[in-house]
Amino acid sequence: MDSALTRDPFMPKAPRVRGRAITLAVLAHLLLILALAFGVNWRSDEPATVAAELWSATPQAAAPRAVEPPPPPEPTPVQKAEPVAKPTPKPPEPVVAKPPTPTLPDPQIAIEKAKKEEAKRVAAEQEELKREKREKIEREKAEREKQELALRKEKEKEREKAEKLKAEQAKAKAEQARLEQAKNEKAEKAEAARLAAIRDQQLQRMKGMVGATGGSTDTGTALRSSAPSANYAGRVMARIKPNILLTDPVDGNPRAVVEVKLAPDGTIIAKRLVQSSGAKVWDDAVLRAIERTEMLPLDNGRAPPVFEIGFRPRD
Repeated sequence: MDSALTRDPFMPKAPRVRGRAITLAVLAHLLLILALAFGVNWRSDEPATVAAELWSATPQAAAPRAVEPPPPPEPTPVQKAEPVAKPTPKPPEPVVAKPPTPTLPDPQIAIEKAKKEEAKRVAAEQEELKREKREKIEREKAEREKQELALRKEKEKEREKAEKLKAEQAKAKAEQARLEQAKNEKAEKAEAARLAAIRDQQLQRMKGMVGATGGSTDTGTALRSSAPSANYAGRVMARIKPNILLTDPVDGNPRAVVEVKLAPDGTIIAKRLVQSSGAKVWDDAVLRAIERTEMLPLDNGRAPPVFEIGFRPRD
């Protein structure tokens, strides 16, 4: 009879010894690998090699129910569990030094560091602004100095130009004055020569009128003895002074004394500066005024042959 048919249906089935043994072996290896990995992470020294030998557990039959025993079956040969092949232990993995866990920075330290960096940045910006401001001030100062220098040079050129023009004008004026003086002197000499000729003629006539028989010197002395009246000087001054023309002002009130010689009809035949006023411009103006006058009024119906008269600018 077949053993499966003759087997008691209430007896437990024979376990699958081989499949369970393999499963247990795999689990044991996994546990071993985990243990090795955990030991490598938490221990710095090299872990000792561990070898394990696994044996499958012997199956135990369940307790039979309390029933009357059936007739004893034919003995079934008990199958011996096949020995499980001993797995070759896996060589230990090389120990890799775990990098040190970075220490987390203190938040306060980070804040202080950020503040310092911000302060440095602000200080750098302020320093840059100060530098730019200094450079701007220096540029503006240099530009002002440049403009002032150019202005000074321009003013210096204008001053030199004005001085040169003034010198040229003064030179031209001096030359004109020299020419005018030379012209006046020439005219005065010509006038003096003309008047001298007239005087000689007048003297000759006067000699005949007064019956003088002497020389010209004697006649002149006799004529000069006839002095003018007291008010004649005022009348002469009133006639000459309107003809006095001053080109330049005179300081003070100096007095110029002039000797005047007249013909019998009052014609001025000669003039001579007896006493200078100290101001040449006033002396020349008085002499020119006498020339322009040409003729003076008579004194009580006659003209004094020679007299002296003084002139002041403010009289």
